[in-house]
Amino acid sequence: MKTLAPIALFVYNRPEHTRRTLRFLAMNQLAVESRLFIFSDGAKNGGDEDRVNEVRALARGAEGFRSVELIERPKNFGLAESIIHGVTELVKKYGKIIVFEDDLVSSPYTLRYFNDALELYKDTGKVMHIAAYMYPLKAAGLPETFFYRAASSWGWATWERAWNHFEPDIGKLVARFDNERIKRFSIDGTMNFWKQVQEFRNRRNNSWAIRWYASVFLAGGLTLNPAKSLINNIGHDGTGVHSGVNDIYQVTVSEAPVTSFPTVIAEHPEAYAAIKSFLRTRKGSLWDRAVRFLREKMVRAGR
Repeated sequence: MKTLAPIALFVYNRPEHTRRTLRFLAMNQLAVESRLFIFSDGAKNGGDEDRVNEVRALARGAEGFRSVELIERPKNFGLAESIIHGVTELVKKYGKIIVFEDDLVSSPYTLRYFNDALELYKDTGKVMHIAAYMYPLKAAGLPETFFYRAASSWGWATWERAWNHFEPDIGKLVARFDNERIKRFSIDGTMNFWKQVQEFRNRRNNSWAIRWYASVFLAGGLTLNPAKSLINNIGHDGTGVHSGVNDIYQVTVSEAPVTSFPTVIAEHPEAYAAIKSFLRTRKGSLWDRAVRFLREKMVRAGR
């Protein structure tokens, strides 16, 4: 049997989210054969120490995997540096990796999807990223899986050969964009990817993910995606570092295994159109936006 990819799980100070993520991950078909590496970031301040320690206790008790190794950071790396360091370390050793964060509920078939795709496309240089999350698309007739340009960070996998293209220097990335590339990078202006690049350059965010997508995009890479999501992000409740309070991206996780993968290595035009349509209308009416804004204010005020 092929060698399974190691799983990297990045955690911080959300014990209940981590508990759910571990429970669903352990229910995956290939969990008992998979190595799990849990990267626990150090506390930013004294107020986070108790929850960080609670998460670490959960990690030490994790079961249902071939092996579990807990890497406790002695200081706070921050999510971006924690992921960059952890992914780099594991792909150098194993050549491939599956990446989870502490707020992702998975299908029982998510690990199988990742490992099948990692094996199938291991020598296909243009395929650089495998995503397990997909927006709640309404288009009918899409294939079970397809290629697309953007890289989702909510459950993903890659190879050392692709990660070698990762460019952390935002200045070098920005220098390679022109107006046409910015338009294509931003899904014809329907998603704020370029805004995220600018915010990182202006030190208003510390996103590793936007730099990874930019690196894939500029290398001419493609990402593999399922038409029906194999991941749901449960972190949009105001507890995440980079996420607000909303249900725009909530999905019902597919309970069926993925059995079909594309043979043509090119972006799927109908899938691209469906994604663009979702992104264009995802925020709803002005009323929908106002209600969402007020709900987020109330949730944050209650914390």
